[in-house]
Amino acid sequence: MCGITGYLDVTQQTSREDLEAIAVRMSDTIVHRGPDDSGVWVDPQVGVALSFRRLAIIDLSPAGHQPMVSADGRYVIVFNGEVYNFESLRRELEGLGHRFRGRSDTEVMLASFAQWGIEEATRRFIGMFAFALWDCEARRLCLVCDRLGIKPLYYGWAGQTFLFGSELKALQAHPAFRNDINRGALTLFLRHNYIPAPYSIYQGIGKLPQGSILSIGPDGAAPSITSYWSAHDIAARGVVDPFTGPVDEAVEQLDVLLRDAINLRMIADVPLGAFLSGGIDSSTVVALMQAQSARPVKTFSIGFHEEIYNEAPFAKTIARHLGTEHTELYVTPEEAMAVIPRLPALYDEPFADSSQIPTFLVSELARRHVTVSLSGDGGDELFTGYDRYAIGRDIWGKIGWLPGAGRGLLAKGMTALSPSAWDALLKPILPLLPYGARLRAGERLHRLAEILRVGNPQAMYLGLLSHFLEPASMVVGGFEPDTIAGDYTRWGHLPDFTQQMMYLDLVTYLPDDILTKVDRASMGVSLEARVPLIDHRVVEFAWRLPLSMKVRGNCSKWLLRQVLYRYVPQKMIERPKMGFGVPIGVWMRGPLRDWVESLLDERRLREEGYFEPDPVRKLWHDHLAGTHDEKYRLWDFLMFQSWLEAQRVASIVQ
Repeated sequence: MCGITGYLDVTQQTSREDLEAIAVRMSDTIVHRGPDDSGVWVDPQVGVALSFRRLAIIDLSPAGHQPMVSADGRYVIVFNGEVYNFESLRRELEGLGHRFRGRSDTEVMLASFAQWGIEEATRRFIGMFAFALWDCEARRLCLVCDRLGIKPLYYGWAGQTFLFGSELKALQAHPAFRNDINRGALTLFLRHNYIPAPYSIYQGIGKLPQGSILSIGPDGAAPSITSYWSAHDIAARGVVDPFTGPVDEAVEQLDVLLRDAINLRMIADVPLGAFLSGGIDSSTVVALMQAQSARPVKTFSIGFHEEIYNEAPFAKTIARHLGTEHTELYVTPEEAMAVIPRLPALYDEPFADSSQIPTFLVSELARRHVTVSLSGDGGDELFTGYDRYAIGRDIWGKIGWLPGAGRGLLAKGMTALSPSAWDALLKPILPLLPYGARLRAGERLHRLAEILRVGNPQAMYLGLLSHFLEPASMVVGGFEPDTIAGDYTRWGHLPDFTQQMMYLDLVTYLPDDILTKVDRASMGVSLEARVPLIDHRVVEFAWRLPLSMKVRGNCSKWLLRQVLYRYVPQKMIERPKMGFGVPIGVWMRGPLRDWVESLLDERRLREEGYFEPDPVRKLWHDHLAGTHDEKYRLWDFLMFQSWLEAQRVASIVQ
């Protein structure tokens, strides 16, 4: 795992010394992604510079140094990530006459490009990766992102210079960079609590979408982007060619696939462990790790003294059963809040999933003991783990037949009482409701009322995903650019609404929220996080499974549970799903109140000119009064404001 960056100066008038100096400056900003080694390669004749920071995981010797040049001298690469099947590829390439001087996957990748070409070679890779490849013969720069978007890669123009890098801070270090804020991206941020690809917070800078290859030459022409793997095609083919075998066979096939995916991700020349929350996904990963390990797996979890947020006892029970070497850390509110000032530097652009705080804390804990940690992310999107799938399906099934006016009257009735009044009224029956519905029941009713007026189930699901239904009204000069989420025709030609919801999350929420969060939190402490549940072979198999094998009654992730029950007793797993969160709403009314007041000060908002002050202040006043729980929507504004403040301070320091 590493950090990469570089640029292509189409003026071709920059000296070797300046090319190298700027490339070093850019890579120095991401030293946390690779503290073990660094390197630069430039060609002043075409104005290209590639720079690299290394976190040594496989082949710790100098033979793994990057930038790396292919044996035939044609290709130069900087590579972030891992190609897990490099050993089998190496054997195949050796049979074709290739020879290797080291043991790194990077060298195998270069030989693969020489043998099969860039696109065909990339199709053969099993892994997570973002790499930049300069083709000296074709005089082309290629940027490539893995199939699921696990590893980030930003790119864009700054004048006549094409920039790229693992994080935005690397691009910002180039002297031609301009930090003009994209108000369309800011509007999308308020809808989603993250900025979806291909956008970034800056004008002219984008994110390379999952499964893509970008190609650009030194002539200054616009880059071309092609797809070598399509989640849309995988979903469509899976529905057309479903798995038709018996359940026992499906369980066995999933077990075998997951075992192999996890076994490949246990290859490392450094200490390795796993995050363990005690939920379905992380428990499955750890169980299959331990089943293939001769020694106790190192597992890590954090706990909170507030019971509603504390998963540590569940993780400890699973760890004891599996026999792992378990480490847990109970975090105080003060320790959790101490992370908040670090968030702007970690994410480089506004990002407001508040579970970013515990994710950073568990990464920090793991890094004290290991350099690589496996994570259970991705299981919800593949095996119907989110409550909103059931909510979206059930709600539309019950109210979709009503005309718009009827849904409007129903919504009006649901908002006749405040959320706090609903909580009091529903209190006697809350124990009878599903666990998720018990939390903020009144707030959820008001939220549901907001989206009842929509005309189709897709619009309803977008409403469920949205923090604001009309975010442009909150942003001065705001507008919403085109996105997959907002264009229902791009949700995939899938026959079932649940499948449409799952597909949308696979191509938006998973890469832009979940994987972004894990990447920045882990790499912020120089920890490599691996995500075996979204091995592309597992994804392709999961899309062939009929929904009846994923959901049975009120039981989600049904087939994945059957695999887990082979290793862990069912009674240890059957509990309500918990979010990975912190009590930020309580903190806002208490120890964070002065901080919130400072960032959301009315005069400040007007002077900065990004948000309409009146609706922001109303949210804050309602939250303080306790009539509404607005913590998540307020967190959006706070994350932008704290990011903006950090940018201002950085510009003064420079």
